[in-house]
Amino acid sequence: MLYEEARVYLDDASKYGSVLGLDSIKSLLGELGNPQNDLEFIHIAGTNGKGSILACLSSILSEAGYRVGRYSSPTVMGYLERFQIDGQWMAEDELAFFVGQVKAAIDCMCGKGLPSPTVFEIETAIAFLYFKKENCDYVVLEAGMGGALDATNIIPSAKVCVFASISKDHVGVLGDSLEEIAANKAGIIKPGAWVVTAQQTESVWKVISRCAENLGCPVLRARPDQAVILEESLEGQSFSYGEYEDLTLHLSGRYQIENVVTVLEAVKALRTLGADIFDDAVRRGLEAAKWPGRFQQVCAEPLIIIDGAHNEDAVRRLRENVQIYLQGKRIIAVMGVFKDKDYRRMLEIIGPHLARAYAVELPNRERTLDKETLVRELHRQNVFSEPADSVEEAVYKAAREAGKDDAVLIFGSLSYLGEAVRAVREYRKQ
Repeated sequence: MLYEEARVYLDDASKYGSVLGLDSIKSLLGELGNPQNDLEFIHIAGTNGKGSILACLSSILSEAGYRVGRYSSPTVMGYLERFQIDGQWMAEDELAFFVGQVKAAIDCMCGKGLPSPTVFEIETAIAFLYFKKENCDYVVLEAGMGGALDATNIIPSAKVCVFASISKDHVGVLGDSLEEIAANKAGIIKPGAWVVTAQQTESVWKVISRCAENLGCPVLRARPDQAVILEESLEGQSFSYGEYEDLTLHLSGRYQIENVVTVLEAVKALRTLGADIFDDAVRRGLEAAKWPGRFQQVCAEPLIIIDGAHNEDAVRRLRENVQIYLQGKRIIAVMGVFKDKDYRRMLEIIGPHLARAYAVELPNRERTLDKETLVRELHRQNVFSEPADSVEEAVYKAAREAGKDDAVLIFGSLSYLGEAVRAVREYRKQ
């Protein structure tokens, strides 16, 4: 099978949509010899911050000398970004090889009358096969949607279960209340694991701590209020936390401090479990960590920032960064959002900070909010706006309009940020 054929096969599998449950992934992995049973996992769930935690923790473990697989979605810069070992993407021929293996297993399943797995289940199986073949010491695994019934939760055990910030998202699918959503995500906790959590609301903390206690799992709670920020800019920040002094992080955004102190607590748990992670590896790992699409400056003149803020809590964090880093600047926005998000509330939060906006539609045509509706909602927030026929058109118009004291902010969904970055690169060539 060629890479192009593998991608066509995966695209065809997308028609099965997203189905929560472990029966199908269990059957698929059974056909493949259960590669997940031979791997050591660090499992990450939450609403916002999962990817940043994954990137920083993976980088630290790699600097400590471990061979580290990382599996995450969605991706920003390219499809193969979701399968990485020590920061290197899977090669195209490797994807083709593993898709061939998985296709044969699915053909066997279908021959037995079993339903075909979803594309996320297929990708999860590919990740496990890849990391086993490459003899990874640790796999840092990001849950897709929720936790309890997410395909990644098929793993038999985890060294550490990490919880990023949990807020309301996928309401009605994961639960109708914040507590129900938290309980769903807490479903990744397994006996024998250490549990590490970011700062949470009291109700979420109670859910996580109760689930951990019921399974006899020790818990570490990050304390971002104890972090001291020494310097911060659009290029990154330095801070101290506990025993660590003057750590450097090339990720901007105040919320990244909350993510990183969670990572530092996870390092403490791993050390307790016997991992050799020296302070120097922590320092080098954080400094080397990269995670695209999170309040990331992609152009200096004009100033252009991309941010994957796609729900109410993420937009609230985006507003905080705007007030810190873009104070006094006129902000021209490019925005695309899914129609199943609370986009009205998102615009209520960020709208007062926008001078003008260009509305775009997302690659997923079934889920995207149409640009005309988005324009109407922007107008309701007194933001002068107009639809754009493409992401490239929106980026070009916003960049041309931006003066030296202005900023272009591209946000609303991670799904189109890669296209936006490519449009920025083309604009800079002019």
